[in-house]
Amino acid sequence: MLIKVSDPVFQTVLLTIFFLCLLLVSIKRIKEEGFLSKKVTNQLKGFAILAIIFGHIGYFLSSDTKFLYPLSVLSGTGVNLFLFLSGLGLTVSNLQSPLPVLSFYKKRLFKLFIPLWIAITLILLADFFLLHRTYPIREIVYSFLGFYPRADLWQNLDSPLWYFSVIIFYYLIFPLLFIRKIPLISPLLVLLVSLFILNLSLPVDRDVLKLYKLHTLAFPLGMLFGLLIQHLKFKLHMAFKILALLIAVATFLYTAIHSGVGQDPKIEQGISLITAFSAVIIFALSGWEFKLFSFFGLYSYEIYLLHWPILSRFNPFLQLPPFLTVILNLVFFILFAYTLQKLFLFLQNKRGYIK
Repeated sequence: MLIKVSDPVFQTVLLTIFFLCLLLVSIKRIKEEGFLSKKVTNQLKGFAILAIIFGHIGYFLSSDTKFLYPLSVLSGTGVNLFLFLSGLGLTVSNLQSPLPVLSFYKKRLFKLFIPLWIAITLILLADFFLLHRTYPIREIVYSFLGFYPRADLWQNLDSPLWYFSVIIFYYLIFPLLFIRKIPLISPLLVLLVSLFILNLSLPVDRDVLKLYKLHTLAFPLGMLFGLLIQHLKFKLHMAFKILALLIAVATFLYTAIHSGVGQDPKIEQGISLITAFSAVIIFALSGWEFKLFSFFGLYSYEIYLLHWPILSRFNPFLQLPPFLTVILNLVFFILFAYTLQKLFLFLQNKRGYIK
């Protein structure tokens, strides 16, 4: 069911004002913790998941695509940010605390699959008992395996999870292709293997394959950036930092609006990557933490797993004003994500996978 929006610009202004107020009251100065500290990456994850949610609502769930514009044009950038941060995080972690291949899989895949399995189980139960909706056995099995060959917004179990197949692919090949003795070659190897796989006859829909190709560069670029910030230890002069920040803000504002969506995939991917990298520079150099972004970043993975089924099938706020519908849904996501994360941590501790 769509969100009926008769005054999209006014509703978007109300939501924007609300969010700006929350951002301003949640701002806090960051003590020097390195170029891309945990606080910075958490903010970027929060920004990314909000961009994805606004994009999904504005373009797929709203009766008027003017609602949430221009907040809604950054969903592709949000996906690139997640992939970029995954590549960066795995690279930095592997440089600092290398793991054997099997230990890597045991630690990383457990953290990905257990929340996924819990989320899928909850969605299947809710669909069956509340909507009397069922799915083919093949789709259910594929979902638990983390393989999502189709991404139909209205027919599939959870269409945004096409992304999960991508991230699992990178997690599987990363420890095999990361060469500690010559680390700078690792991003290139990951990119080459990715391009090779994408040129095979994959058993996925054309639209899903297009999404794969659209986000091919983000993960290896994150790896490359992780290698650079680990090996190039330097402090920026304040004047250069301010100049870089201003350029990044100007670039972000321009490319966010002129996103290239719908153009040639290479152009769209290039612009999206520039926007994502500009966001990285802005958050890294600003020296401020927006606790609102950090809060959403803390639960970003769980929110990604659950947000579309809640929005599209179990949305209890559709009759309210659109801006309020979005706000209450975000609160709803946090509650579900918090529960899912606590359940995962319980299982993690139960099985002994302690950080």
